[in-house]
Amino acid sequence: MKKLRVGIIGLGKISGIYLENLTKMFSNTVELVGVVDLVAERSAAVAEQYKVKRYADAEEILGDPSIDLVLNLTTPQSHYNLCKRALEAGKHVYVEKPLSLTVEQAGELVDLAGEKQLLLGGAPDTFLGAGIQTCRKLIDDGWIGRPIAASAFMMNHGHESWHPDPEFYYKRGGGPLFDMGPYYITAMVNLLGPVDSVTGYAQKSFERRTITSEPKHGDVIDVEVATHIAGVLHFEGGAVATLVTSFDVWHHSMPRLDIYGTEGSLQVPDPNTFGGPILFCRKGTKEWKELPLLFDYEQNSRGLGVADIALSLAEAKKNRASGELARHVVEVMSSLLSSADTKQQVAIKHSCQRPQPR
Repeated sequence: MKKLRVGIIGLGKISGIYLENLTKMFSNTVELVGVVDLVAERSAAVAEQYKVKRYADAEEILGDPSIDLVLNLTTPQSHYNLCKRALEAGKHVYVEKPLSLTVEQAGELVDLAGEKQLLLGGAPDTFLGAGIQTCRKLIDDGWIGRPIAASAFMMNHGHESWHPDPEFYYKRGGGPLFDMGPYYITAMVNLLGPVDSVTGYAQKSFERRTITSEPKHGDVIDVEVATHIAGVLHFEGGAVATLVTSFDVWHHSMPRLDIYGTEGSLQVPDPNTFGGPILFCRKGTKEWKELPLLFDYEQNSRGLGVADIALSLAEAKKNRASGELARHVVEVMSSLLSSADTKQQVAIKHSCQRPQPR
């Protein structure tokens, strides 16, 4: 098959694993052509290391007719604008999470990709890994019976203690829900199907954060977004899930993601990873049993969503980490915050297809 020729915009912290995987793990289907970043020295170093082209700016990479797909690894505030420009330039697009900051922007990108007959994909692609795909097969094969509920908790004390440039996590488009919620919500949609309504509560527990990481140690961040969000998601299939995301919690003992069914319970691996472990407890027993992984990609396989686009193009089918799925996740997150503001349940207007299993 013809390799998908990829150009990367944005070379921040997450780019390292994409660069490694696209040039090694997925080199049979993907060819990295070039990179660009706002920091010229950074793009020069990456271009030299991986022996690819260094573009002067985003306009140059968008104007290169040899680029098939733009991989957008910029910060969330730039996702919509750059994705739109890439689609208008006739490029397929894969973007880090979230797809955009609003449902309206996400919908515009989905519609534009459809009009241009281009594939639009969005992170996370962790749900395509061995762990969650094995859980998907277990659920589809009836191991836990009919799914009736789920519990998901992503709680820590924020990124200012380790991230080199953490300010954007506390600005519009940041916060624990938009930062980490996509992993948990995408995993649940893959396992349980789309969401039809949500109820949420949200608060900002600290008005300011002090950076303790380098190189900005001692800088103070004014917090603009909610940093503790608790919600209830109702799925079209009838299951009800509890979701809590927080940058305000020092320690906890809650599950990352559990799925409960009429015949048993399933402990799903961390949705921010590709592997295991998976634990299962059947009705009538008390002991959890670890189950083997049934699929490949159990190591950090970021870039799998890009490779899936390459295969989807070759087979003329829809990619799994699709724009429609990413829009649905954006709407679920936005609706949780809207529910917190209005103190009312919010219906989800844009459903999506449950992704096909691997």
